[in-house]
Order: sequence, then C-alpha cells, then structure tokens
Amino acid sequence: MRALRILLVVVVILGGLFVIADRLAVNFAEDETAEKLKANEGLATTPDVSIKGFPFLTQVAGGELDDVEVGIKDYEATAGTGGEKIRIQDLQANMKGVAFSSDFSSATAADATGSASISYAELLKAAKSEPNRVGPGVTAQVVGLSDGGNGKIKVTVEASVLGNKLPQPLTVLSSVAVEGDTVRVHADTLPSFGGVRAAENEVRSITDFQQKIDDLPGGIKLDKVEAAADGVEISVKGSNVRLAG
Repeated sequence: MRALRILLVVVVILGGLFVIADRLAVNFAEDETAEKLKANEGLATTPDVSIKGFPFLTQVAGGELDDVEVGIKDYEATAGTGGEKIRIQDLQANMKGVAFSSDFSSATAADATGSASISYAELLKAAKSEPNRVGPGVTAQVVGLSDGGNGKIKVTVEASVLGNKLPQPLTVLSSVAVEGDTVRVHADTLPSFGGVRAAENEVRSITDFQQKIDDLPGGIKLDKVEAAADGVEISVKGSNVRLAG
C-alpha cells in the first residue's frame, strides 16, 4: 500500500513537471512565431499568437500543430498599384493543420479563416474626394460613410446646383460586396439634385466606388464583407497560408 502511494506521488510529480515543461515550450514557440511573423510581414507591432491543444510537445513530435490563432491589431494592406495602403483593424485568423519544417524556420497552415474590420473613415479614402460634375450645372462629392442598418452603408453626398450648395446633404443606401480582392460599394438608389436630372453613369461615378485590398498576411484572401456600426466587417479565408518563413 505504501509503495502504491509512493508510485502515485511520483506519477503526479512527473505529470506536473511535464505540464510545466509543455507550457514553457508552447510559450517559447508562441513568442518565436510572433517575432517571425512580425519580421516577415513588416508589422509595426508584435502580433498575438496562441497555439491551442494539449500537449504541445506531442504535436511538435508529429510535425504539425492542430490549431493556431493569430491576432494583428493594425495591418496596412496594399490598396492599389500605386503603392497606396489601407489600414485593416483587429485582424483575427484561426489556422488549422499548421505544418512546420524540421528546423522550425517555416510554418504553413492547411486552412485559415478569420475576420477583420475597416473603419468608414478609412474606406472613405476610396471615394472621390473632389467635387465632380454629375449633370448640367451640378457638382457633387461623397463626404461621409456610416452604418445604414440591415447590412447597408449610408453614403452622404454634398452637391451644388448652378454654383449654389444644396442646404442639406443627400444620402443614399448602398450595398457592399466582395469581388475577388476588391470591396465594392454600389448605391441601391440614386439621389436627386434639386430636381435637376443627371445621367445614371455620371451619378454613379460619385456614389459607387471600390477599394482593392491585396497582400494580406500569409496570403489570405477576402471572402465576405458587411456594413456594421463603426465600419465594414470583412471575413477572410485561405489555404496553404504562410505563418512563418
């Protein structure tokens, strides 16, 4: 009986030491991965990396991690061929089946899904910022974006007719969608400029606009987008996503 108690104590102690060693190892791996990701993507701040699953050391022995979560507070994605940038906020990515090289210099996830957001102020940069002619004697420009409810964006337009600024801004509800690597905003209906008729294509040159978002971390891609209270919420996904190396 005494021998059994001693054996149980030894097992508990060894188990505790294994857990401690496992947690120390996973914390070290998370820190190293975060630093590699920061360097690879040119991030201004170190991302959050969380390796899920227990035990970690047996996953390492198998050469693949089951589940890795990455959080990047702010990320500047490429927004056009001219080198423009757009700020992506709170990018969260969940990566499954992360295989790594034998020297731990690179890691690639089989699949990844995630979410992020773009503020309306940031998205507004894609709209025309200067007044543009939309009809005989009529100029207009988009001056604001906000939540229109039910997944729509409210687009606020200021207009002048024959040199006189309309007393109140005009608003239209617009749909937002993803097409490839581009977020597109399309007005559901068109505004009326003080009774002056304007050609639809000229009006849409103001109300409708697009924002390309390329070069997201690890090669993930845009999937879906929806208007929300403070900006648009985007979903991302990818396969063979590079986590490090």
